[in-house]
Amino acid sequence: MAPPDLKDPAQSAAYRRELGGVALRMRRWGIGISLAGALLVLAYRRGFAVPLWAGAGVLGIGVLVLIAAISTRATYHRLRMRG
Repeated sequence: MAPPDLKDPAQSAAYRRELGGVALRMRRWGIGISLAGALLVLAYRRGFAVPLWAGAGVLGIGVLVLIAAISTRATYHRLRMRG
């Protein structure tokens, strides 16, 4: 597959749409897991019986999933531009 010509507006828009779909599910899962971790930390701060390590752990896992998704997308972009 040839790399897209990013100077052409039509090809640039098509490539942006293509790149937007890369690791989309993984990015959404990462955001969801991070949000759940943040809610657990908030529940701990409000006095609910939730251990702080659980909220911080879930939040950390969510951040790791997001980093993996960003890395996957960057790798795809690098390989796609190489051709």
